[in-house]
Amino acid sequence: MANHYEVLGVAPTASADEIRRTYLKLARERHPDRFTDPGEKTKAHEFFQAMTEAFNTLSNEQRRRAYDQELAKPKLEKPEDIAKDAFARALKMLEAREEQQAVDLLHVAIHHQPDDAQYHAALGRLLSRHPKHARDAVSSLEKAARLAPDKLVYHVELTGLLHAQGLKIRARKALEPALKLAPQDPNVMRLADELGLNEPAEPEKPKPAGGISGLKNLFGKKN
Repeated sequence: MANHYEVLGVAPTASADEIRRTYLKLARERHPDRFTDPGEKTKAHEFFQAMTEAFNTLSNEQRRRAYDQELAKPKLEKPEDIAKDAFARALKMLEAREEQQAVDLLHVAIHHQPDDAQYHAALGRLLSRHPKHARDAVSSLEKAARLAPDKLVYHVELTGLLHAQGLKIRARKALEPALKLAPQDPNVMRLADELGLNEPAEPEKPKPAGGISGLKNLFGKKN
């Protein structure tokens, strides 16, 4: 994708006045209303949007400085590096309360590193904040628990989410690995109590005697 300078056709060293004059010139020449052919009109509309975005960024001193810094960064090529970068940016988006952007970035991280449990877990936690995404949240946490079976927190979080949704049988099943990993963990013990896994078993009732020995006990031994 062309960067903002390429869209406007100006050099990275262009002054703010030059950028403004170039934008106004292009806006007159490439405005969608100047085209009647549907195909050309669509292309003009797409270009006009890109051009306006470029101008809004480069005409603002603070935005332009941040954009230039982003352009100067080395381009990431390795999937693990792309995933790590997306994950870091997702955390920043969460701090800024931009949840949808965070979700999108976590999907990018998972796309490039599908076997990294922490990305799936992070997505599951974020999606669990919204009831309409509860099923996807469970799916993400289940994936995290499968990828990192020794990670206690994933099993606990998955169990808690299932329990909160009233899925008691699935919650009990999800807690089993946690009970094996850390049966004395406070969170594990709490969930086990809530799910009725620590209830004492009913005493076994004595079975009635049967067979020949049972008959002897019942009628007494013969003299």
